[in-house]
Amino acid sequence: MALTPKEQAILDSIHVPSENDPKKPEFPPENPRYPATPTFEIQVPGVSNVWVKDESVNPTGTHKDRMAWEMVVTYKNLLLAKKDGITDHLPQMSIISSGSAAVAVQKMLRRYDLPNLKVLVHFGLLNNIKEYLKQIGCEIYETDLSKRVLLTENILHLTDNTGGIDITSDEALGPFDVFYDWMSYDILNKNADWVFVPYGTGHLYENIINIAQREAASFVFHDRRFQGDAKKIGQCHFIGATTNNPTSIADKLYSPHLPFVHLDPHWINLAKRKGHIGAKSRVGIVREEFLQEAMTIANMNDLVCEPSGIAGLAMLLQMRDEVPQEEKKLIINTGKVKYE
Repeated sequence: MALTPKEQAILDSIHVPSENDPKKPEFPPENPRYPATPTFEIQVPGVSNVWVKDESVNPTGTHKDRMAWEMVVTYKNLLLAKKDGITDHLPQMSIISSGSAAVAVQKMLRRYDLPNLKVLVHFGLLNNIKEYLKQIGCEIYETDLSKRVLLTENILHLTDNTGGIDITSDEALGPFDVFYDWMSYDILNKNADWVFVPYGTGHLYENIINIAQREAASFVFHDRRFQGDAKKIGQCHFIGATTNNPTSIADKLYSPHLPFVHLDPHWINLAKRKGHIGAKSRVGIVREEFLQEAMTIANMNDLVCEPSGIAGLAMLLQMRDEVPQEEKKLIINTGKVKYE
């Protein structure tokens, strides 16, 4: 089926230089570079050799911009499918979000004149956030997210999007590895002894572990983006930081139900037994006093973040007696969304 002039213009505007050539990166779309975000050392009282990968420099302030770009790439593929007669329309996308993912995806969709995002939010979400989402073009739907796990069909129904695409899950789009793959390789390339990652939906942590396993298991053929020490990966401890406190200041990390999270302790333990990741790798509960301390230290180092985004630093502070001073510690700051 022939594309309309508008659709052809959209298709022509979406450029994907390569999927894994570090000399031809795809993100951020306005100025592709690899690495896309900086890594630098910070000062942490009583703890040495601490580094931060800073995702706050992304267009809307968080690592979710990487996911947003992949949604545009998904639409490029849908346009190509329509051009080949495989489909006859461009579906809208639906997502559960507390703000950051919806802002990132909607702004990216709007930039390419693509269909607006349908967003399912908890009825208790702050009104100013809901109004901002509406202002940038999101279609807002509210429900009580604390009652039950919502599957893809539930999300599409609640957002009046039958025949659409639920991007909360990876059921329709394939593995989340494509969302944060470039970021994961940049993390592995730093050859850290410890990596501390916020764990909300679990998608970022899952992506890092998947790629770590892939590269640690490969003796000869590595992805072109991998420039680190493969042996080092198996010695690196990957620590996820989450909360089970419904009133935590790390509000983006708490959910009574986490749909579509595939990572579990047994899977992590299997990766450890194979020697693909460090033996102390795990997801742990971070305590509130360390989240407060992490924010104080982040402010001292002029980091743009919120408690959820800097939870990895909080976990390091909580574990400081367990982590040797001389070993390299990499904190992933997932940033803070910009509500302009």
